[in-house]
Amino acid sequence: MNPISIACWGYDRTKALEDGRIKVEGCDVTFLDLEPEEMFHRALHFEEFDVTELSFSNYLTLTSRGVCPYVAMAIFPGRRFRHSGIYVNRKSGIKEPKDLEGKLVGSPEYQVSASVWIRGIMADEYGVDLQKVSWRAGGLWEPNRVEKVAFVPPPGVDLQRIGPDQTLSQMLEDGEIDAVIGPRAPLGFYKKNPDIARLFPDYIAREKDYFRRTSIFPIMHLLAIHKRTLAALPWLPASLFKAFEDAKTMAIERLLEENEPMATYPWIDGVVAEAQQLMGADFWPYGLEPNRKTIEAFLRYHHDQGLAAEKLNIEEIFLPSTWKRSRV
Repeated sequence: MNPISIACWGYDRTKALEDGRIKVEGCDVTFLDLEPEEMFHRALHFEEFDVTELSFSNYLTLTSRGVCPYVAMAIFPGRRFRHSGIYVNRKSGIKEPKDLEGKLVGSPEYQVSASVWIRGIMADEYGVDLQKVSWRAGGLWEPNRVEKVAFVPPPGVDLQRIGPDQTLSQMLEDGEIDAVIGPRAPLGFYKKNPDIARLFPDYIAREKDYFRRTSIFPIMHLLAIHKRTLAALPWLPASLFKAFEDAKTMAIERLLEENEPMATYPWIDGVVAEAQQLMGADFWPYGLEPNRKTIEAFLRYHHDQGLAAEKLNIEEIFLPSTWKRSRV
């Protein structure tokens, strides 16, 4: 058996791999359940893992530069609609997306995947001129956040790092910036500060409408294999694809259990059935074709926002053995 390490957050869709109910063929797996910020830092700065969840945005930036130590598989453990990820200080006067123009907007990192999606959606869906927004980057909850991938903003983008003792959360509460976008809410939102609110309180309805019209389910994170591991075990990506797909299928089946809820929510089976009605039975698809439209949108956003040295093609960024699963 080949020993491999897999770093991935402990989602329900990966839990069967973590606890050993589903095996990776030919492998003895050490599964590390890590939060994304720590995992991405360790993966990209120290290359600690054989297989790791990675930021889609970071992966594209490094791949376009020809320096990424990992190669992506068409496995997407992290996805989320992002209309929910825009927070404003009510005193800023921001009532609708176009009001972001001329404002100071914070993001933990300009290149974080959630922020790339939010900016793209704001431009596509609401006509926001992104170059009229002034961007500020730095720690959301804690000061002095270090970027995982170095980035020089393109001409026309006003992007500055906040001070080493500042946080975006506190700056938003103090009115030093007008809004925050990204994967996590500012602390003032959790503390129920009346001045801090989502731009879209009706984000669920908006996200469902967005999917109905576009068929896009935003991808945040992908799974990647280190190039040295791939060289040693060229058959591993296909085995990982099968294992991760089986674990995801098991998770969805458990959520649909009618006898007793498998997640701590009384109507979870009904919510999952509603998602299937809107998005299809496999509403969290892996592989290339079911995700082509979503990936193409992100590649366009990523390039247009100056994050990739060149616009990449789908077929050149994912290992072919994970484009789809073989069937009998």
